[in-house]
Amino acid sequence: MTHIHDDGSPTDVLPPQEPEKPAPAVRPVIAASAAKRANASIMGMVLALLVTLAVVLPVILLNAHQNASVYRPDVDVPVIAAQARDVAGFAPVAALPPGWSVNYARWKSAGADGVAFWEVGYVSASGQFISLKQSALANPSWLAQNANNAPVTGERQIGAHNWELRDKPGSDKSLILQYRGTTMILTGSAPLTDFDTLGAAAIASIDHQLDSPTGGAATPTTGSSK
Repeated sequence: MTHIHDDGSPTDVLPPQEPEKPAPAVRPVIAASAAKRANASIMGMVLALLVTLAVVLPVILLNAHQNASVYRPDVDVPVIAAQARDVAGFAPVAALPPGWSVNYARWKSAGADGVAFWEVGYVSASGQFISLKQSALANPSWLAQNANNAPVTGERQIGAHNWELRDKPGSDKSLILQYRGTTMILTGSAPLTDFDTLGAAAIASIDHQLDSPTGGAATPTTGSSK
């Protein structure tokens, strides 16, 4: 189309043009063979991961089981008890029932409470823990503290002796006995039958040491009390 200016000169006028439309987006097309190879690669990775887990998991579970096992070091109770006897002034219990083990055995000097004592950490044949503490200076507050402040709930007869039973919900139970110049307290979560075994062996250990003509070596004993 031609347009005439005011001075009479002609000029061409272009017709209006439509705006350009954006080019359509190009979507990548994966060939069937390439897609198959990609899927195969993913499946291979998954299978490799499963194989690795199958190899590693048993090792992890085995180590966890071993770590959860009861730690049973080689503690020579009779030797340690014999060493403690002079400073203790009494016959420290050196009992070791069949199938049981000891985690520790030691003499504890008096603290602020003024009570020195002998203590042994036992692991029963069933894997349950019971601590034994023995002192010639035991007093009510010391006993209460070591019995987790549990009330007296009854008695437990072991052989010819009645042990005082202290127990409360959610806490370890304790058996207490005054015998031949010392007080023993057994504390733990083990069944009372395990307490019976240890209590009888503890009394036999004391009797063996005190009744022997030579003063008695602190040998492991399992017999019943007098």
